[in-house]
Amino acid sequence: MADTRAVPIGEQRFSGKEQKAVTSPYDGKELARIPVCEPADVDRAVAAAKDALANNPLAPWKRAEILDTAARLLKERNEEFARTIAAEAAKPIKTARVEAQRAISTFTFAATEARKLSGEMVPIDASDVGDGKLAFTLPIPIGVVGAISPFNFPLNLVAHKVAPAIAAGCPVVLKPATQTPLSAIQLAELLLNDCGLPAGYLNVVTGSGGTVGNAIVEHPDIALITFTGSGQVGWELKAKAGRKKVGLELGNNAPIILEPDGDWDRAARQISVAGFSHAGQSCISIQRIYVHEEIADRFTDTLAKLVGDLVVGDPMEDNTDVSALITPDDSTRVKEWIDEAVAAGAEVVTGGDVVDGLVQPTVLRNVTSDMRVMREEVFGPVVGIQSYRDVDEALALANDTDYGLQAGIFTRNLDHAIAAARTLEYGGVTVNEVPTWRADQMPYGGVKASGNTREGPAYSVHEMTEFRLVVIQPS
Repeated sequence: MADTRAVPIGEQRFSGKEQKAVTSPYDGKELARIPVCEPADVDRAVAAAKDALANNPLAPWKRAEILDTAARLLKERNEEFARTIAAEAAKPIKTARVEAQRAISTFTFAATEARKLSGEMVPIDASDVGDGKLAFTLPIPIGVVGAISPFNFPLNLVAHKVAPAIAAGCPVVLKPATQTPLSAIQLAELLLNDCGLPAGYLNVVTGSGGTVGNAIVEHPDIALITFTGSGQVGWELKAKAGRKKVGLELGNNAPIILEPDGDWDRAARQISVAGFSHAGQSCISIQRIYVHEEIADRFTDTLAKLVGDLVVGDPMEDNTDVSALITPDDSTRVKEWIDEAVAAGAEVVTGGDVVDGLVQPTVLRNVTSDMRVMREEVFGPVVGIQSYRDVDEALALANDTDYGLQAGIFTRNLDHAIAAARTLEYGGVTVNEVPTWRADQMPYGGVKASGNTREGPAYSVHEMTEFRLVVIQPS
């Protein structure tokens, strides 16, 4: 029997009246048990967070010290965290190590923001009514932050919510994904036990979105919600949140355009990783590939060979490239979408099967924009290739979606690169780099159905801060 992981709520470690098993998506092995929290537990967590903010405010130097310590300890314990990620998410261990390494950067940049967070002088005497007065803005923590994180980056996307909140001086009530809560609990214990974060500043409530998630969204004493997950859930959440500030980082079906003058061979090598890392379960995993007709056949053959060589199997093996999807139902769904595309005229170049429960990395060609593998977010190890005649057609195809997180183009033509930057309706556009690329300090987020915010410590800290105007009339 696996152990039960208690979660921190205020000064307590809560095991719950009931527990739920966390199992490996790869082999179904039970990894641990977690509490099944209820709305009353959310109430206690919010009360503890409010009390911490009111009675134990964190000075900026202390916030930075906590965050620096977390970055140092995450570096020391990189392998420990990576193995937790690999076990609970079936993320190949070499990819999990990259995620654990990225979390170090997230905390490091958050520490920088804690040190430099400041208001500004307001030129109040620029009008006659302000003559003789002094005015400035004072940064104030917005209040209790409700954070809801997804399964696919169980450590670093938690870090992108918790670290900026600490930098801003805000306590957090965190609901990690039900499928992958162990990394979040492990991080919370590190912060509270080893980094000096006071009790109440990070409270973890595990349970279903319908119960715990709704309790967070509807709680009157939470000031800001930060949510990463599916579009349907995110926009419904925003509608329920009332006057709360809500930041949404949602889905995508990332396109990439390959011009004949671009380094399409390098692009193929990068796409063979960017379309299939963590079995395609990333918001910016490449899904739609638009290739100029002049190079379409050569590119497709090159990519198919690279994808066919990917190793599919146990996430704990160092040579594994692709492992299980998060649930068997997702494997069934992805297979159905592949078969549906084939029935509509697409051709499987490589993959297309499910072997021992694992969806094989799949490349489709002759896809069309109305197929679900192109229209919706697959969130699986599948890419579709469609050829085009000129760059204007490619830009139109890339924009033909409700999503708008990140897109990319490979070209040596400066005019085409600038046209892509100005035309593609996305939060981020990469040139001669795959749109799956992300640095943790950059402003990351989408438009249209893909969200309404920008993450990255500097941007999240700003969202979590109220800038209070102070006007002084000397006596």
